[in-house]
Amino acid sequence: MRIATARFKIPMPKNKTDKSEPRKLRVPRSMKYPPPKIRIIEDADATGPVAEAYEFWRANSGRNKLPGIIKCFGARPDFLRQVVEFSNGVHFSEGHLTRRHKEMIASYVSFLNRCPY
Repeated sequence: MRIATARFKIPMPKNKTDKSEPRKLRVPRSMKYPPPKIRIIEDADATGPVAEAYEFWRANSGRNKLPGIIKCFGARPDFLRQVVEFSNGVHFSEGHLTRRHKEMIASYVSFLNRCPY
């Protein structure tokens, strides 16, 4: 079985001093992807229902500094409350594994994924 392939000729400058062809610019890796479309609401900018949802997370987590993953839900404070309640029910309740073991597994998975959370 033979697979047909296309061959393309790329015009190249005849010598290094020939400026007739545009130079190909190297794009940094960080600029290859568009910026995220999720609106992040910082803790200092949170008002009304967003501030209440952030406080709800703090009350349930016992921590003061909001991680970025929580700020991603700032545009939907009603959904943030549901996520916090679900997370507390699934991840942080006692069951077959203790919370400590679940946290260790989550930390290890984050390490493997090179995730800062």
